Amino acid sequence: MNRLRNATSPYLLQHADNPVDWWEWGEEAFAEARRRDVPVLLSVGYAACHWCHVMAHESFEDDEVARLMNDLFVNIKVDREERPDIDAVYMEATQAMTGQGGWPMTVFMTPEGHPFYCGTYFPRAQFRALLQAVHTAWTTKRDEVVGQGQQVVTALTSRGPGLPGTRAPGEDVLAHAVKVLAGSYDAARGGFGGAPKFPPSMVLEFLLRHHARTGDEQALAMAARTMEAMARGGIYDQLGGGFARYSVDAGWVVPHFEKMLYDNALLARVYAHWWRATGSPFARRVALETCDWMLRDLRTDQGGLASALDADSEGVEGKYYVWTPAQLREVLGDDDGAYAEELFEVTGTFEAGTSVLQLLRDPDDAERYERVRTALLEARSHRVPPARDDKVVAAWNGLAVAALAECGALFSRPDLVRAAEGVARLLTDVHLRDGRLVRTSKDGAPGANAGVLEDYADVAEGLLALHAVTGDPRHLRVAGELLNTVLERFGDGRGGFYDTADDAERLFRRPQDPTDNATPSGQFAAAGALLTFAALTASDRHRQAAEEALAPATVLADRHARFVGWGLAVAEALASGPVEIAVIGDPDDERTRALHRTALMSVAPGAAVSVGPPDAAGVPLLEGRGLVDGSPAAYVCRGFVCRLPVTSTDGLVRELQEQLD
Repeated sequence: MNRLRNATSPYLLQHADNPVDWWEWGEEAFAEARRRDVPVLLSVGYAACHWCHVMAHESFEDDEVARLMNDLFVNIKVDREERPDIDAVYMEATQAMTGQGGWPMTVFMTPEGHPFYCGTYFPRAQFRALLQAVHTAWTTKRDEVVGQGQQVVTALTSRGPGLPGTRAPGEDVLAHAVKVLAGSYDAARGGFGGAPKFPPSMVLEFLLRHHARTGDEQALAMAARTMEAMARGGIYDQLGGGFARYSVDAGWVVPHFEKMLYDNALLARVYAHWWRATGSPFARRVALETCDWMLRDLRTDQGGLASALDADSEGVEGKYYVWTPAQLREVLGDDDGAYAEELFEVTGTFEAGTSVLQLLRDPDDAERYERVRTALLEARSHRVPPARDDKVVAAWNGLAVAALAECGALFSRPDLVRAAEGVARLLTDVHLRDGRLVRTSKDGAPGANAGVLEDYADVAEGLLALHAVTGDPRHLRVAGELLNTVLERFGDGRGGFYDTADDAERLFRRPQDPTDNATPSGQFAAAGALLTFAALTASDRHRQAAEEALAPATVLADRHARFVGWGLAVAEALASGPVEIAVIGDPDDERTRALHRTALMSVAPGAAVSVGPPDAAGVPLLEGRGLVDGSPAAYVCRGFVCRLPVTSTDGLVRELQEQLD
């Protein structure tokens, strides 16, 4: 019996009609394996995963393969986005056994949850043979198999918590990290390393902050070249906005077509910061198009943002996005079709004569370009779209709150700020219960899985960014409650954080990974939110926790700077202070608004901003600071020690520049 029909995960529901007798993760499945005396087959994936779909079609929908799975194993299906803790623990085992990882992840384990054979995608014939081989080993070499599983568990659990490190990265470490990044920088095509290339969002934020603090032109150049190359390539949707997950080549031409909320939230924010640093109209356009895509294609009826769009439509990867010259002419006519073919590089860059659209140069005729782009986007809307994973993930929505709030404020788009407030309401009304977060919701109903460290950290980060834009003290208060839970429930006793709370389900290893992946590591995300909260509240406890949590970045930056970008970005804020900016005045007074906008335009790394009337309750940074001769005023501070207040935007610009000189 397939037990996935009542699941809330769209990924699990994709497998609800398989002939496989799938179980959801839980004690009942392991008890059944013990009762039957068979191994557990764990399959982990996510809804937008192309190769997960391939393995499902080849094997899990095949009656013969399903019969083998059902006869020989208890089969558990897990959505890695709902249960990142399970994914992390068994991915660590997979990488330890095979030297690589990926999805779908396929793990054979004992009924005690100890992995003894791991892999990723297997073609049907190979998978059938593997099922038989594992069954044979289980029945004829049981002691050896169980012993191997125990050895894996012992090896992984023998590692102590955290990484060695005594202090947060200082100015010397940060400068060296830029040099390390330069060593793998692709000067010709942007980005770092070779194919496949993933958007290095956290590294880009670090480079922008380093340039702001030091004036290092190399840091800015690497960030700017990478961001321009990505947004001109096929990894960026030239018609509808938004970035795909990664590029399969080194030139950002052909993407792996799924579009994830977390990528686009991070990228919208860093492109806005690029614009803030340089005034680039290109950066502004990309940031806004990415925000508009998130709201157009991912917003749910409850005001949250769905997780992802699939790579496939009608069972074909990329079909929704690619074009042939004939298709262009059919929509646009011969003249505009030829124009689009040249402008968008429709030269057969993908499969079967199709092309992913690129925009390697700005069009000479902006009006014609916009007419053509609009016509193609409208025509594309009649194609069968990729499926959408409708679950709302707390962490990724927290990242989106920060992006939407900041883009709305910087680009004078109040609709984006309102959207950020809507997402924040969903998070606090649906995901937050008695001070604890649930990881996911769907259709406005909270899921059953507990929030992990990144959920607390990224939601706090989003609420603090929203507070900076709106001045609403409730956002600061809730962020503080979430961060207190982080300190009380996630600490490892050595200054770091586990990825799960101390009362979470116990796996064979409590996951802890300080390195960034597709999103900031939970530990470094927590450090960033803790540092900002400390700057707004003068809390030594939160600042000390932030500094201690950054210590692993000092160790890792020497050789692996690409994988600690967010930790380095937070360390830049620490090296800069961070600067605290309190804007005092009536929110409806145009002079207050002008000072507030100037504060938000500061490139000071991690600047903590708050705005409100004199002695606003609930915001320590604003307390005791008043108007100056009846006029709105701005106070620029470090560690709550403030310079003389200023009442003009020019004066505030000078004060902020002095903090960077």
